[in-house]
Amino acid sequence: MRASQRRLHAVNASAAASSPAPSPVSARLQALRQRMANKGWQAVLIPSSDPHLSEYLPDRWQGRVWLSGFTGSSGTLLVSAAQAAVFTDSRYWEQAEVELAGSGVDLVKLDGPAVPAYVQWLAAQAGLASPAAASTLAIDGTVMGLAQTQLLQDALKIKGWQLHTNEDVLDGIWPDRPALPAAAVFEHALPYAATPRADKLAALRQAMKDKGATHHWIATLDDLAWVLNLRGADVEYNPVFLGHALISLDDAALVVAEGKIDTALQARLSADGVAVRPYDQALSAMKALPDGSTLLIDPKRITWGLREAVPAGVKLVEAINPTTLAKSRKTPEEASFIREAMEHDGAAMCTFYAWLEQALGHEHISELTIDERLSAERAKQPGYVSLSFPTIAGFNANGAQPHYRATAESHAMISTPQGLCEEGLLLIDSGAQYVGGTTDITRVWPIGTPSAAQKRDYTLVLKGTMGLSRTRFPRGTLAPMLDAMARAPLWEHGMDFGHGTGHGVGYFLNVHEGPQSISKAVPDANMAMQPGMITSIEPALYRPKQWGIRIENLVLNVLLESAVPDAAPGTPEYGEYLAFETLTLCPIDTRCIDLSLMRDDEIAWLNGYHAEVRRRLSPLLKDDPLAWLMQRTEALTR
Repeated sequence: MRASQRRLHAVNASAAASSPAPSPVSARLQALRQRMANKGWQAVLIPSSDPHLSEYLPDRWQGRVWLSGFTGSSGTLLVSAAQAAVFTDSRYWEQAEVELAGSGVDLVKLDGPAVPAYVQWLAAQAGLASPAAASTLAIDGTVMGLAQTQLLQDALKIKGWQLHTNEDVLDGIWPDRPALPAAAVFEHALPYAATPRADKLAALRQAMKDKGATHHWIATLDDLAWVLNLRGADVEYNPVFLGHALISLDDAALVVAEGKIDTALQARLSADGVAVRPYDQALSAMKALPDGSTLLIDPKRITWGLREAVPAGVKLVEAINPTTLAKSRKTPEEASFIREAMEHDGAAMCTFYAWLEQALGHEHISELTIDERLSAERAKQPGYVSLSFPTIAGFNANGAQPHYRATAESHAMISTPQGLCEEGLLLIDSGAQYVGGTTDITRVWPIGTPSAAQKRDYTLVLKGTMGLSRTRFPRGTLAPMLDAMARAPLWEHGMDFGHGTGHGVGYFLNVHEGPQSISKAVPDANMAMQPGMITSIEPALYRPKQWGIRIENLVLNVLLESAVPDAAPGTPEYGEYLAFETLTLCPIDTRCIDLSLMRDDEIAWLNGYHAEVRRRLSPLLKDDPLAWLMQRTEALTR
């Protein structure tokens, strides 16, 4: 079954038979514009952000989604009296074009820094303001990052605009706005939290002393959860909770909503010198800092509103959160638990893929089925807590959208009991949170027989994954310097991809964490690669309307004794070098490989990887999943 059963989209098919309900976007924008007129604002900016600058937002701060209808996890909405636009990067362009169609909201495709694009768009709106008065851009300063707001303020002054930052721009226009999440906070306990809370606080205080600080404010939720060995469920996919911490050299205050911490946990926190304060007292706690104190803040990890609350008599030290650097370097004990989590994650994937290959052409399988079945297998594993991000299951053209997500209204069918709906490539990007680690993996599987063009693209991406995975580099190398290693095979053929090659990954924390970023980002000293860091390696290639390919593993930075064994001190070969240990355990499909593009050393690396996958996962499997593992890890030969 081929052309007669091409990709099916449930809602798209039904929409032809009935008129769709009017979009609520226009009415919501009208309500915002009325408030703008009442306040004398010429434009409003609504970021994808919350008071903690989180990647995944609690519903209460999903204002950009509510107002525009664009559901991508990254983007900014700008609204003037006459126009509205969503600004987002290449990962979301196709999705945004679909979701914004007919809404009255334009798409601005970001291919560089965001602030200049905002300013250029706003400059075109300046004629709406009175020539005798400055134009005003309103932003909720409590959810806007300090560093970005400073850049925006400086750029706008040149164009005659001013910022208004002390109001929630959504107040009064969002009926039934969601309340704050109320999930309980819990401890990340032994044996998984091997470093005691008191030890982490002591190390943090030493870092504060080194910078001359008497106080330090932590607003980012993963930093907060890490330093206090606490976890929560306030943010989907990330095991964190809403809160702040104010750390001094003598004590600490955890600012969190009442009722989220039970009496027993509060007593344990108190024993470590941590007092609990209500969440709504965050600004007052900042305003109460004593004159003469020195506050350490991270301008990339604190909001403009919090910075504005700092008393005039407090000296500021701006530097990266010490916890951000510390939590990026996993301890040997943590690495051991992460390896164990990878084994369980790999076993779940083998069980799922064994079912998938047997079910193709014999059962109803859609992109939604992929998500449901794979998530169910992970949920059976020891230590499983949740997914670590929304599963991306993209078949053919949908796989060409880097952050695609199937919905009940629009998704592709892959198979029916009567056969395959279409041949092509299925991209699956998925991951989970375990009490002993966080996983993130992407694989591409052939549905039917892959074409020569698909094999070429797949092999070039795989060569990029392998090339970077095999790289050795001096300790302290800035992560962006490694980016070209994964792109080189694609560049050789005049191809590239628009997103970064790799992001840091937390330890039962956020699937995306800094400071390291293997990307085209402008490097800074905090991006230096150090032992214990976990990073993804995920080069890709996207052919719009055809297919997408991304092959992703997580790797651990491990320290080598020297670049060359037994090298003598003082020689060029001597020094501390790092290599990557591949943590992810799941076969890489070899049916899509064009062997003519593979070198012998690359084949040897892949065979070695598959031998390790087989060794580690076979004790956890039996019957069909074990047979599938054995088949998919067979050595590749020419």
